[in-house]
Amino acid sequence: MPTWLVTGGAGFIGGNFVLKAVAEGVEIVNLDALTYAGNRDTLASLDGHPGYSFVQGDIGDRALVSRILAERRPDAVVNFAAESHVDRSIDGPGAFVQTNVVGTLALLEAARDYWKSLQGEAAAGFRFLHVSTDEVYGSLGDDGKFTETTAYAPNSPYSASKAASDHLVRAFHHTYGLPTLTTNCSNNYGPYQFPEKLIPLVIAKAIAGEPLPIYGDGKNVRDWLYVGDHCSAIRAVLERGRVGETYNVGGDAERQNIEVVNAICALLDERRPREDGKPRNSQITYVKDRPGHDRRYAIDASKLKGELGWTPAHSFEQGIADTVDWYLGNQAWVRRVLDGSYRLERIGNAA
Repeated sequence: MPTWLVTGGAGFIGGNFVLKAVAEGVEIVNLDALTYAGNRDTLASLDGHPGYSFVQGDIGDRALVSRILAERRPDAVVNFAAESHVDRSIDGPGAFVQTNVVGTLALLEAARDYWKSLQGEAAAGFRFLHVSTDEVYGSLGDDGKFTETTAYAPNSPYSASKAASDHLVRAFHHTYGLPTLTTNCSNNYGPYQFPEKLIPLVIAKAIAGEPLPIYGDGKNVRDWLYVGDHCSAIRAVLERGRVGETYNVGGDAERQNIEVVNAICALLDERRPREDGKPRNSQITYVKDRPGHDRRYAIDASKLKGELGWTPAHSFEQGIADTVDWYLGNQAWVRRVLDGSYRLERIGNAA
């Protein structure tokens, strides 16, 4: 079985990917800086596992990354490491440039030099897979979907930093020949997501009986992708994708934000009704929209489906029910994640 260096593997998507890969027999080296959204509790079940090792560190630490590559000789690098929350990028864009642009550049340089040191089948089989976002494409109107040829038009500091990292990955392939792959995914949800994101935030606040904050009119549309389906897509691209190509990953599940919140409320009303009998959607409150809030995203994943045979296994209805059930059954994990630095407030309303 292969060995993969996974960066950002203690985060939400990376953590789910690591758990699945190790369960399937892949040897994983996980490099994570353990910022506020990195959580080793997610990977507690892998403690002592012979096929898993953890290194705390930054992808921007070129010497550290080079040492890991030289010692562990991975067959692939899968880069999840990123600052990823739009609201936080509005309040502090510098950290996003540092990690998502400067850090990715250092990781690419280390991977390039390592790949050049390989011989024969090892060199031919090596891959650098960069995990990115549909937000690099900007905002859609009422019609149409993002394709791999959609022009980049990022509207937030977060998406701009991810766009820059995508361009660097492309450049390293075309300039140096590094065998890269890029995936651009729609909004993920599922187990182990940091509670500042919409779905876990609403679940947490609904359970606590607090107001459920909805930006603007609540009609912003996202294409929702269950994290397990995203992980299977990444695996398909890593193993069968064409070198140098980009693949869009979507869940075929466009929903307005208000529809998502109402779905969560209905599930909680069934599973954990309020003591006063009121519906949880009575807790919904509308708050000032954030700057640069894209109106609609939608992914055309036909390239991924047609070339690699991937399809999402979860409908939105199944995925959101599974997600609500997971959070209800793992409140101890949520409490440990919220270490006091984040109080479930909406952030990113800077003028």
